[in-house]
Amino acid sequence: MIITTTNSIDGKEITDYLGIVSGEAIIGAHLFKDLFASIRDIVGGRSKAYEKTMKESKETALREIEEEAKRLGADAIVGISIDSEVIGSNGMMMVTVTGTAVKYKTRSVPISD
Repeated sequence: MIITTTNSIDGKEITDYLGIVSGEAIIGAHLFKDLFASIRDIVGGRSKAYEKTMKESKETALREIEEEAKRLGADAIVGISIDSEVIGSNGMMMVTVTGTAVKYKTRSVPISD
């Protein structure tokens, strides 16, 4: 399935808009991730543990919108938006992905002589 941030798909003509699809993932970071992230904040550098958690959250949310779009009979999801934030002080991370499920047909290109 094509999943894109754009509102159109090159070479395809959107024929039906099936509705908005969304996926959410909320993942908690545990004590050790928080501790090591705090140390990284002090000495500098990237927190690989948080990066991995954010990537897993995004992938989970993307899988959810794809499954929802498939249930609607969609060929693609256009106009996706990905948002993330930390919820509360306990390190819960939320990723939300939304987009529009669509059906498309391939545009015919005239053959020139």
